[in-house]
Amino acid sequence: MIEFRNLTAGYGEFMILNDLSFEAARGKITLLLGPNGAGKSTVLKTLFGLLKVKQGTVHLDGKNITGVGAKALLTQHGVAFVPQGRNLFGRLSVYENLELGGITLGMKTARERIPEVLDLFPRVKQRIDSAASSLSGGEQKQLEVGRALLLRPKVLLIDEPSIGLSPLVVQDVFRLLRQLADDKGTTILMVEQNVKSALKMADDAIALESGRLVLHKPADELLADPNIERLFLGGAHTTSAAATV
Repeated sequence: MIEFRNLTAGYGEFMILNDLSFEAARGKITLLLGPNGAGKSTVLKTLFGLLKVKQGTVHLDGKNITGVGAKALLTQHGVAFVPQGRNLFGRLSVYENLELGGITLGMKTARERIPEVLDLFPRVKQRIDSAASSLSGGEQKQLEVGRALLLRPKVLLIDEPSIGLSPLVVQDVFRLLRQLADDKGTTILMVEQNVKSALKMADDAIALESGRLVLHKPADELLADPNIERLFLGGAHTTSAAATV
């Protein structure tokens, strides 16, 4: 579904991704791991057209989407991005935030889909008329995900969904992502620091170091790997590359 081919990208002249190649399977959850600065978030931003590719290509469902902008990816290719942190209109209500999330659909379609999305998030549904800023951290993250789901994306890119959330709320978010992949066939590419919990619900795991692939294997196999902490914190050099699929 998603394929990076020998891709180099970054910020200005500073390259973060270096000749990176990997594939993420359709309808599966692929987890991006690695130390800070490894290039995990840069992968999502590059795929979503927010960063310029210096060389190499990005393919989605067999189509070359290198250089395609975020708006076209969202409206024409079914790719949605939930970035790190809080990205809501705090003074607007839950309902108004959802309306704005579906603005590219047209208001009639967006309003028809809002009840479907709210059914996935009962706690948010109860706060439908409340200002987004008054929601708890977990409710705000669920609202962000719900806003993305209004577009019924084929691909969901999500960066650090557990930041600032309690363990119970994190599990709720992870269960929802698993449901999207299993029931709707959504392809999910996720960056997450809560490694062990994320590996328990992911299908595949990719470890990056200095913008390069050092490991790609089934999530359950990596979860059982005694070197998991070393891989996550850094130092996943040539010994780990031998395990690359």
